[in-house]
Amino acid sequence: MSAVISKTGLWDVDVTIGLTTHTKHRHVPSPVSALFKAPGPASILTFGPVALAAAVCRTATTRQARPRLLAGLQKSALAQLECLVSNDSAFELTQDFADLADTEKTLFAARCGAGITDLYMNALGYVWRANAACLSSALNPHADFLYGGGEVEGHGVVLAEAHGSFAANATAKTVTAEATRKYARQVKPYVNTGSSFGHVIHGYSDAFGSKPGTTGAFLSVAETLIPKPRKKVPPAPAGQIASGGGVSTAMALASHRSNFILMGLSQVVDWIDGIGRTGPIPSDAGPVAFVRMPYAGRWYLGSAFSIWPALLARWWRDGLWDDPVWRHHIVRDVLSRGFLGDAVGWFVMEETACRAFLNDLTGMIRSGGENLPERLDLPSFDPVGFGIGEGSLGRRADGTEYNYAMFRDGLALLGDPFRPRKLETRRWSPKEGFEG
Repeated sequence: MSAVISKTGLWDVDVTIGLTTHTKHRHVPSPVSALFKAPGPASILTFGPVALAAAVCRTATTRQARPRLLAGLQKSALAQLECLVSNDSAFELTQDFADLADTEKTLFAARCGAGITDLYMNALGYVWRANAACLSSALNPHADFLYGGGEVEGHGVVLAEAHGSFAANATAKTVTAEATRKYARQVKPYVNTGSSFGHVIHGYSDAFGSKPGTTGAFLSVAETLIPKPRKKVPPAPAGQIASGGGVSTAMALASHRSNFILMGLSQVVDWIDGIGRTGPIPSDAGPVAFVRMPYAGRWYLGSAFSIWPALLARWWRDGLWDDPVWRHHIVRDVLSRGFLGDAVGWFVMEETACRAFLNDLTGMIRSGGENLPERLDLPSFDPVGFGIGEGSLGRRADGTEYNYAMFRDGLALLGDPFRPRKLETRRWSPKEGFEG
């Protein structure tokens, strides 16, 4: 598995997309969960290229499939994104898009639609994600993703349908119609239903579209209506009051399974699958190696082997990384001088988020996967590299820009991974937790 993106052709100009239309659709009862207040719509979504690349990868890997397949989907999605999106502040497809077969055009549009939806949902404040395949059989149409955290924490989860269209007839009207149609067919029937990740109490249908050969894009959102009360709201009935905080364990496992696939840490993914009963309990309980580094005022943990497999694996095996003289040589002569070619992107995780989840996972492993906690108390963060308005980009205190994106769950994609000069090592033991 790979946690790297390459710099070839990847655009570097921030893109701004205005919300074309926002429609609300009645539902009975409303609200499904008493006291739930949906966040207001994001009238403007601003994102950098690294953020969209990361979001496309996040959505491509948010499903219960073998890690090797999902890593392949990640690579193919990035390869398409790099050559098919123009380097412009207004969204525009390159001329290469016309050379794709119709099925490939549809696939690429769907991937971009899913990525934009993930950015939009994070911008609204939602933190955790899971695939919505659990809602019904494959024969029945249903929305794509479930989101938790933010305003919905303690109430349940929200449902999000993602649609992308790069058609010759794409207009504001057609994209709005698609958002509405998808809401009625794939979102509305599942609001106020149960799922393995929590009760679905609200829904969105996000449609993203652009006409090839033109500049600009359309983003339309259809959402469950929560009418303003006309009179004083009576006390909530028993069972409808918001439950305790934190994220459901099932949702946390689903979100971080995708994250660790992107980070190239298959050992962690195997333990998540074992605890979640979707795979065998691993027989190898050996430690997992992390690199710890400072970046943009925070510390992050990543897998050295995902970005520098053969080279660092040999150094690690030979014990050279633990020698300060050799470590200085590696950082100075190899990493800082771009010895490893065009790789300029690295999926990592904010340290406190990574430690909190893996320490909770250790507790579950020690219990043998029995009596799992219902909820986990995990940190969340303000997004960087995308958001509502202009203050969403990653910058240092002195105004110097960093090229990265961080999502609310702590996953980050660093666009310039060779920037840090101070690298440390950490180890996580599945049954003992972090060393140091």
